[in-house]
Amino acid sequence: MEKYFGFKEFNTSYKKEATAGLTTFLAMAYILFVNPSVLGDAGMDKGAVFTATALAAALGTLFMGIVAKYPIALAPGMGLNAFFAYSVVLVMDIPWQTALAGVLMSGIIFIFITLFKIRETIINAIPEDLKFAAASGIGLFIAFIGLKNAGIVAPSEATLVSLGDLTQGPTLLAIFGFIITILMMIRNVRGGIFYGMVITAVVGIFAGLINKPDQIVGAIPSLAPTFGQAFSHFDQIFTIDMMVVVLTFFIVDFFDTAGTLMAVASQAGIMKDNKLPRAGKALLADSSAIAVGAILGTSSTTAYIESASGVAAGGRTGFTSVVTGGLFLLALFFSPLLVVVTPSVTAPALIIVGVLMVSVLSKIKWDRLEIAVPAFLTLIAMPLTYSIATGIALGFVMYPLTMTVKGRVKEVHPIMWVLFIVFISYFVFLVE
Repeated sequence: MEKYFGFKEFNTSYKKEATAGLTTFLAMAYILFVNPSVLGDAGMDKGAVFTATALAAALGTLFMGIVAKYPIALAPGMGLNAFFAYSVVLVMDIPWQTALAGVLMSGIIFIFITLFKIRETIINAIPEDLKFAAASGIGLFIAFIGLKNAGIVAPSEATLVSLGDLTQGPTLLAIFGFIITILMMIRNVRGGIFYGMVITAVVGIFAGLINKPDQIVGAIPSLAPTFGQAFSHFDQIFTIDMMVVVLTFFIVDFFDTAGTLMAVASQAGIMKDNKLPRAGKALLADSSAIAVGAILGTSSTTAYIESASGVAAGGRTGFTSVVTGGLFLLALFFSPLLVVVTPSVTAPALIIVGVLMVSVLSKIKWDRLEIAVPAFLTLIAMPLTYSIATGIALGFVMYPLTMTVKGRVKEVHPIMWVLFIVFISYFVFLVE
């Protein structure tokens, strides 16, 4: 096994890899409880989503570790789950079963373009600035949801939104959770978000704001409520509305995974001549996990940037991912803890993930108006319209126009014009 994973080449050991795998797991374990909470808002069974989340993360991560041999973990992505629940199901009024079919379709497309090695063409077609704007906009959207769930932001007839009642117990608990989590992260505590949720839940139980769980370990929740629902509604995705949904799932996960792979691989010293070895296998792991996750009953699965914490702890090979995947399987038995994961407990995690995602704003060329305008529309429209799809659509419609007026039309890739037409059709459909 040491030879298979290349321990000698990367100067690592079982101890280092196991420690790194545990570190990565703790850094991203929050998704086991946040994802059921988010998708539960869309009407999905939280127990089934918990099981689907753990299985999708375990299978995807094990594939990444054993086949691609990368110390990178996968799980249902933040942002993608928010788009699924709040934009597609709650705003667009699309049944969650149909939304799962959309995720499955995006996974099938991913597998297709991975096998035919055309991902690079699409990556190069969309300008970096729009990628950064989309990531930042999703961060703002997630943070806004977290602030709303915490009660820090509340509806207002006069101003649409306003400051909530900060004297309410659940809101005070969320504020406490946010502060304690931020303090741990500033002190570089590994798994700070996860530990923050644990501490917040414990304090909430002692304060009488959260019900105490009857048990910690229990039977694995049934997948029956969600398993295979994507197949039964697959024929409902061939509408303009759903095609835009599939395209959004595709675009967001496309660049999320590509960026994470490049960043973590560089940190681990895996990159060779600025290229990813075994890139096809790594991308196939991601693509397959999306399809499998949709069949099980969860939103898109993607590579997690939290894997960088495991690399920082010494992880260099796929054995790190094997350990992380194994821990996700073990986590299946801890579903009774779902009862303590209230909005007050998950809200701080949503806000902090949002903070982390907007960090790429500095990379956008704000001094060039033809770029700044579509980038700004992309990121600001997501929280204000409560729709990731709308933000991406506005940016992708405006970019070719501003670049053309500026006299830089030759820099606009033909694929961007195809997307321009697609999103124009999207807006026309919505108006009708």
